Amino acid sequence: MVNVVYAMGQGGAEGAQGGLGAFVPLILMFVIFYFLLIRPQQKKQKEHQEMIRGLRKGDRVMLNGGIYGRITSLDESTLSVEIADKVRVKVNRSYVAALTHGQTEKESKAEPEKLKSK
Repeated sequence: MVNVVYAMGQGGAEGAQGGLGAFVPLILMFVIFYFLLIRPQQKKQKEHQEMIRGLRKGDRVMLNGGIYGRITSLDESTLSVEIADKVRVKVNRSYVAALTHGQTEKESKAEPEKLKSK
């Protein structure tokens, strides 16, 4: 009977240490997820917020729906984007996906004419 109690006592002490050891892989997984997923996403979100704050009139943007246009006016939370000749849409600032530096179709056609006139 003493042997059974002695054996149970030893197992209990090892079980407490084993319980702490079971959390080590979970902690390591959280650290890996933080550096591979959470931190880069936070950095990307911060850069996007800075880009949205830095928008100016005349900037060329791409909206989340894939529409390209030029900013014609700004407000605190909205902006007006010209997507074609005399076609303007009002969108929320957060719907701007990226700044673009390409030329529109009209400008690319007009550029050779400007060079000829010089």
